[in-house]
Formats: sequence, C-alpha cells, structure tokens
Amino acid sequence: MTTLHSIEIKAFVPARDYALSQRFYADLGFEQKSDSHGVSYFVHGQCSFLLQDFYHPQLAENLMLHLLVSDAAAWHLLAQGVAQRYAVQLGPLTEQPWGMLDFCLHDPCGVLWRIGQNR
Repeated sequence: MTTLHSIEIKAFVPARDYALSQRFYADLGFEQKSDSHGVSYFVHGQCSFLLQDFYHPQLAENLMLHLLVSDAAAWHLLAQGVAQRYAVQLGPLTEQPWGMLDFCLHDPCGVLWRIGQNR
C-alpha cells in the first residue's frame, strides 16, 4: 500500500487591484517568486500564498489568514508603515488569553491577516 504524503497547502488570496496588492505584499516583506496568468506566488520564509487577480467582496471580506512569526512586535512595527502607506486597518499588538501575542492587518481589498507569535 502506498503511503500518502502532503507537501504544502497554499491559500488563494483575492485582489481587487492586483498591482496594488502585489506592491502591498512586497512592502510587507513577501517575495514575489512568479506572476503568470493573473496569479502571483508570494513567499516569506517557509510560508507562501497565491495572490489572484480575482475579486469577490464576500470572499475578500470573510477570508482570514494566520501567519505565525517569531517576533510579532517587529512585524507590527513594519505593518504600521505599510498600513499608513496603503490606508488599511491595523489593530494593536495584543497579548491573547490563548497564549499568543498578535495583531490584525487588513490588506487593500479587505482580507484579514492575523499575525502572531507563540508565547
């Protein structure tokens, strides 16, 4: 019997303004590895996602992604400048009762990112 192994899972993240979202994620520190046929592959460390040139309000406004990082305070500092530049919402850095230090950041089309570190 063959053993099944999974390799990776990536979310497709919508973009209302594809070029704007590409710049947003690059400014947030993600490296754009490819861009073909309306899909960009973004990577930071061992984490990646696919940005798509597709937008549906209900998808964007209800999609939440979690990014686990080693230093949430450093990411929050970076996100402050990015949030100002792109006029997006940024939440405060908060100690959560479930043992994380995290904050929320919306991307230009409303996707919610929760960025945090384990405590």
